Amino acid sequence: MSSMSSDRAHVHRRHAPLALVVTISLLLLPWPHPQAVAIPAAAAGLEPRFSWPLLPAPAVTRNFEEPAHPYGPGHRGVDLSTEVGHSVLAAGEGTVRFAGTVAGRGVVSIEHDGELRTTYEPVVPTVSTGEQIHRGQVIGQVAAGHEACPVAACLHWGALRAGEYLNPLRLVRPDTRLRLKPWEP
Repeated sequence: MSSMSSDRAHVHRRHAPLALVVTISLLLLPWPHPQAVAIPAAAAGLEPRFSWPLLPAPAVTRNFEEPAHPYGPGHRGVDLSTEVGHSVLAAGEGTVRFAGTVAGRGVVSIEHDGELRTTYEPVVPTVSTGEQIHRGQVIGQVAAGHEACPVAACLHWGALRAGEYLNPLRLVRPDTRLRLKPWEP
């Protein structure tokens, strides 16, 4: 064995206990486990695309009930507790596709990016078909006429993407985005 390889072997033997201590110490440290970690949208540098159509954020008086098939029974939106005359806000930026009366009730329908459409009823519209609107813009006032509402007045808020009804609460809840934190041993 040459003197150079002998010196290397000596150095390796001398540092072996230190390497062993460092390795054991690292193994004893708590390792991250796969878990969902809440990261506030603002902390993640993300601006939320949608917001509540009523402020302050209202109580939900009736939840979304997905229909089993396109013409089946269900509740294709959520009912939000409010008062007649309360301002209704656009949940997101888009284009007004309809503002008028359907079956005796005022309705506003807004088309957003990604084939998403939100609807609001009963309302007295203050916007017109074709108008470009921004998130939080007043689009009307809550009107009387929601017969199934268990409180003084309700706003029915719906969402539809590419012909499929969605729970509109998923646009605004939760207030944080969930990310899966990887486990790297």
